[in-house]
Amino acid sequence: MFQVRPEETRFYSAISLLEVVFHSIVRSVRSKHNNALIALAMNIMQAVIFVALFYVMFAVIGLRGSAIRGDFLLYVMSGIFLFLTHTKTVGAVAGAEGPASPMMQHAPMNTMVAILSAAVGSLYIQTVSLFLILFVYHVAFTPLEIEQPIQAYGMVLLAWFTGAAVGLVFLVLKPWSPGTVGILTTVYQRANMIASGKMFLANTLPSSMLAMFDWNPLFHCIDQARGYTFINYNPHFSSWQYAAWVALALVMVGLMGEFYTRRHASISWNARR
Repeated sequence: MFQVRPEETRFYSAISLLEVVFHSIVRSVRSKHNNALIALAMNIMQAVIFVALFYVMFAVIGLRGSAIRGDFLLYVMSGIFLFLTHTKTVGAVAGAEGPASPMMQHAPMNTMVAILSAAVGSLYIQTVSLFLILFVYHVAFTPLEIEQPIQAYGMVLLAWFTGAAVGLVFLVLKPWSPGTVGILTTVYQRANMIASGKMFLANTLPSSMLAMFDWNPLFHCIDQARGYTFINYNPHFSSWQYAAWVALALVMVGLMGEFYTRRHASISWNARR
């Protein structure tokens, strides 16, 4: 009936937390499909379809000449990959289990574990998809040449981090108004189809149009990623520091909101609304 919990060192507590996060990540990845390989294949197919559609659209409209000198398909993929990473992470974190979820009744589980598992699980799927697609393209079609691959992948991580920060804010607001937040999350994801700037370069935009996209941290991530990917492009109107500061500010707001919501949330909320 009664159990005496032994005192745990900080190291042991950290290992226990990482173990819970790991199992939660596995659960998050497998939630898309019972077979993890099929879930990964579905994500790869979605990325390939996006790349193919934008490649055809650029060819039909005649915008290939406005792209960077270099591999045109790599130019398209540099925008698509960051866009998918950002929007998928927003959806995953915003859809994570909140404080009133039945899973929170299990002792090791808490909202931080749910948020971390959703974010890291999304990053895992997007990273594996990214490297598999680039590997197949490099081997089967034409050798890839990325000027600064580590920095370019750093922009992928920054796009993921900003997506997790935005998703955290949506997750915090969701218990207070689930319907409205669900609509706002969808609108934000759909708006980034254009607002992310994956179809054009910041250096080629007039100042009047640049102001329409400059607020979006994903726009800065994509433009900076293309600067690291291509030797012929040097971004002048974007900054990865801006995206990082916006993400940090949103994370701080989200964590404060999560603490407040966790103290006031209850299982009976849905019954009252």
